[in-house]
Amino acid sequence: MLDAIRWDTDLIHRYDLAGPRYTSYPTAVQFNSQVGTFDLFHALRDSRKAQRPLSLYVHVPFCANICYYCACNKVITKDRGRALPYLQRLEQEIQLIACHLDPVQKVEQLHFGGGTPTFLSHDELRQLMAHLRKHFNLLDDDSGDYGIEIDPREADWSTMGLLRELGFNRVSIGLQDLDPAVQRAVNRLQSLEETRAVIDAARTLQFRSINIDLIYGLPKQTPENFARTVEEVISLQPDRLSVFNYAHLPERFMPQRRINSQELPSPAQKLEMLQRTIEQLTAAGYRYIGMDHFALPDDELAIAQEEQTLQRNFQGYTTHGHCDLVGLGVSAISQIGDLYCQNSSDLNEYQNTLASAQLATSRGLVCNADDRLRREVIQQLICNFSLDFAEIEQQFNIDFQGYFGALWPQLQEMAKDGLITLDRERIEVLPAGRLLVRSVCMVFDAYLEQQNRQRFSRVI
Repeated sequence: MLDAIRWDTDLIHRYDLAGPRYTSYPTAVQFNSQVGTFDLFHALRDSRKAQRPLSLYVHVPFCANICYYCACNKVITKDRGRALPYLQRLEQEIQLIACHLDPVQKVEQLHFGGGTPTFLSHDELRQLMAHLRKHFNLLDDDSGDYGIEIDPREADWSTMGLLRELGFNRVSIGLQDLDPAVQRAVNRLQSLEETRAVIDAARTLQFRSINIDLIYGLPKQTPENFARTVEEVISLQPDRLSVFNYAHLPERFMPQRRINSQELPSPAQKLEMLQRTIEQLTAAGYRYIGMDHFALPDDELAIAQEEQTLQRNFQGYTTHGHCDLVGLGVSAISQIGDLYCQNSSDLNEYQNTLASAQLATSRGLVCNADDRLRREVIQQLICNFSLDFAEIEQQFNIDFQGYFGALWPQLQEMAKDGLITLDRERIEVLPAGRLLVRSVCMVFDAYLEQQNRQRFSRVI
């Protein structure tokens, strides 16, 4: 795994297509309104019977300031009082979901995302965690993976102390870029000192893991100034880094309309930023996990990938893919057994539905046998960079080459181009193909031809 990536510009130009990020298969684009609360209750009952462990995701949509690049489900407001009615409905949802599960089902993973979770006051955070502990079996021994997304402009030492006291042991810090001109262009002014203060607090308070998010492709970025940001970030020594490609889709995300498209770096500059970033991070000892993610060799993600136990879900790469994922809050997505379901993305609709003592499930999908098979194939490729046909054949009682015979010419072409090796027994994604693993996964996506590719970001 040490030779994780080989940069090949020709291959990148040929295979840098628009496509899904495969945090699920089928992807959320396939969700439909035929799936509702009844399906969720049925899946929760199955989870309870099987007593599967849980992963909880809690969505806090509020932000005090708008970041122009953001494509998350969020509510921009300076009025902190707007959180109160939302929290009342969120607590109601927690109660309604929990009564369909068994108290013995341990919550191995918990993640607060947003928005800005630390938009909430200290008292509100205390109350929300107390409510979760009352209704779910949260671990008390610090052995769970309990993470929260942090905006350093909305957190200080006392906030970090409170989060540690409440049981959080992982933090993910939004940074994006340190150059002041870039920050002004995306309306996110955040100093290195603010970011370092939060990281110092996390280390002093013995948080287990620190992740930093960066974005390349933002307005006014150049390969030179982004390299300086990466250099500063390496000096902060996070355990993990997420380096995302900015997808400019102003027709879908209104805040992006405030970005001057003339100030965006060219595709060639973006490629250079990514190549330099990979070189810098590799030289600093970080492993390429896949799909924008890097981690130190002793990090759990890197170890899981070595042991081929790494998985992927709506929270990205995870070591808890065996858990049922329960999403709580507006727009939150659950993955319980073969069911995917999503709450309403409209804040008022979410709150009003729960006010009438109904869950806010608005759409979803129940996987069929073909979905389950392709999901496993894509999961193996995107997490392990390899696929053993015999394992798939045994698990799903199929002949692999017979089942996927129509795809063989595409795979052979990729093998000829040096993305993969292909024989009768397995697919191996080569170092030159690892940056493009999404393109390999797309070959196995039965829905892709029916979809509008403009909904997706490019691979790189």
